[in-house]
Amino acid sequence: MNKNYYAIIMAGGIGSRFWPISRTSHPKQFIDILGTGKTLIQNTYERFLKVCPKENIYVVTNENYTGLVKKQLPDMDDQQILTEPVMRNTAPCVAYGCFKIESMNPDAAIVVAPSDHLILDETAFIATIEKSLETASKNNCLITLGIKPSRPDTGYGYIQYTDQTLNEDFHKVKTFTEKPTVDIAKTFIQSGDFLWNAGIFVWSAKTIVAAFDSHLPEMHEIFAEARSVYNTDDEKEFVHKVYQRCINISIDYGIMEKASNVYVLPSEFGWSDLGTWASIYQLADKDYVGNAVIPAEKVIMYDSSNCMVNVPGEKLVILQGLHDYIVVEANNTLLICPRDQEQNVKQVVADVKNKFGTKYI
Repeated sequence: MNKNYYAIIMAGGIGSRFWPISRTSHPKQFIDILGTGKTLIQNTYERFLKVCPKENIYVVTNENYTGLVKKQLPDMDDQQILTEPVMRNTAPCVAYGCFKIESMNPDAAIVVAPSDHLILDETAFIATIEKSLETASKNNCLITLGIKPSRPDTGYGYIQYTDQTLNEDFHKVKTFTEKPTVDIAKTFIQSGDFLWNAGIFVWSAKTIVAAFDSHLPEMHEIFAEARSVYNTDDEKEFVHKVYQRCINISIDYGIMEKASNVYVLPSEFGWSDLGTWASIYQLADKDYVGNAVIPAEKVIMYDSSNCMVNVPGEKLVILQGLHDYIVVEANNTLLICPRDQEQNVKQVVADVKNKFGTKYI
């Protein structure tokens, strides 16, 4: 196993679209949302154990989730859990992890990935990551993984690529497009040169540090200033103090859309970002009328079809005459809504917060 390969797992999100199961105090990356026996972050960590040594895996998360990370990933040393005092999107999170790794090993090649995605073909995923790490080690490039689209999904970002390649497989990126309309998404798919943006990045430590210097110089200065304290007792206090100075910006906007050395690797490994209940429904086992029930011990359904049901295992639930609905119960909260209106959940969360404070959030 290559000692210069590192992984950064981003685990700071609050997963509000999966409310009420995902809550601010216990978000979706720490939940076994598919009923597999392991949480999403545990699955992510175990995948990366096949790519790099366990001491080379880092988790960046909100300070409030430190206990959850330690409990679910007991093999991780305290130095491998990097905590953020405030939410500032993905650019500061990536900078913190990459600058810390670069200070220890300037020859590092790093994969950065979210903690809450599903990968069905693990063998293909590992081969893709290793190929990308090897290419990033030898070239001055920022690599992102693109998923071959299977439908005109409006929930994903899209990457357009050109015929210009690096090592034959890595295509020069032409444009990034945030979540498009259905018509635009259809056009993208018909053109054949667009991929879904998986939000998984690979680069060498030197290349990403240089990219911060070019495109986010103030952030570069903040984390370069911390070089003297990385891996010391002063690291947390120092980083938490300077983190407040970081602007709220994603790595996509801050660097990937501006840099000229960005390449995408078209990939297929059974990927889903598990961003919505609809994505969980698509992946879950269903009965002969299309109902997906997790867990299914005490749920009885009459004349009901195509429903996504997630309720506590000990609760007896009877549903009659319900079609194409989401029924979710957790944390003393019951949510029932049509499957095609689940995008309203974020607004519901905001309304609940306004009416009842943070008790149910």
